[in-house]
Amino acid sequence: MPEEGSDRDRAGKKPIFVVHKHDATRLHYDLRLEVDGVLKSWSVPKGPSMNPKDKRLAVQTEDHPLEYADFEGVIPEGEYGAGTVMVWDIGTYENASRWEHRDVPMAEGLRHGRAKFILHGKKLKGKFVLTRFERGGDRTWLLIKMKDEHASSTYDPVRDEPDSALTGRSLEEIARSSAQK
Repeated sequence: MPEEGSDRDRAGKKPIFVVHKHDATRLHYDLRLEVDGVLKSWSVPKGPSMNPKDKRLAVQTEDHPLEYADFEGVIPEGEYGAGTVMVWDIGTYENASRWEHRDVPMAEGLRHGRAKFILHGKKLKGKFVLTRFERGGDRTWLLIKMKDEHASSTYDPVRDEPDSALTGRSLEEIARSSAQK
């Protein structure tokens, strides 16, 4: 059994991350990081960027169960989050959080308002940081790509790779296939 706060929750496996592209009231992207057995979640209206100059708003939302990571389909009208959901990116991540010159578990980094991590996804790769926005309250964060070999001012994964990382389908194709069931 992993120790509480461990970043290796599932029998020694690296924690997962997923980015859901979610066409609800407004199209947005949901970044989800596995932390302490749940998916900690942030709504990123413009989606992640690979450009370190971009600071993307990330509003923390409710935790989701790990089983939700590979959900792709339509949430029915009248339910929370109604709309089409795709797995836009998925993979594992490494915690790179440090506080006062020591490595800290991801949960502790998030409590302190600054969490660094290295994504190993199909679209998103390299170092990122989530920083709580001081004037925005506890739920308002910034998602920023850090400078590394994967950073790019020309590659825009939101624009260049709009379809599902799992199935290759578009949001429209996911909605149509769900309607046919």
